Amino acid sequence: MTREEKSIAIEDLTAKLAESNIFYIADTSGLNAETTSNLRRACFKAGIKLEVVKNTLLEKAMEASANEYGDLPSVLKGNSSIFISDTANAPAKIIKDFRKKSDKPLFKGAYINSEIYIGDNLLDSLVALKSKEEVIGEIIGLLQSPAKRIIAALLHNAEQKGEVAAE
Repeated sequence: MTREEKSIAIEDLTAKLAESNIFYIADTSGLNAETTSNLRRACFKAGIKLEVVKNTLLEKAMEASANEYGDLPSVLKGNSSIFISDTANAPAKIIKDFRKKSDKPLFKGAYINSEIYIGDNLLDSLVALKSKEEVIGEIIGLLQSPAKRIIAALLHNAEQKGEVAAE
């Protein structure tokens, strides 16, 4: 890879990191062709961009980015793939699902909405993260619940008054 090609690759990675607030880094080495194809297909269906990256180029892209990645560059050893997503827990779910049949992909770290997660031991916690849509749905449900009770109480009260007036 020439210096110019490396520069272009770094710019491309920097742009991808800037566009997303959520990405995971995992080791996908050692997966056979069929498993790799299945992983790519699952990522595509979930709206996740999966790309094998060179550690040095990703590290330079992180340095060039306006975001603060803390200790995340420390996980850039061995083979690395980057999972770029709009949903915080989607890559974790896919990684966990594939780990039922294999020890890979091995979760290295993640950047989720300015938070840094490092270590395979956090995978279950990341699977449990709620997506933005799930959180909004829960908030709407919580907000509607008291309103429904108030309306029901008012209707019940009005019905009782109507019954009292009719008698």
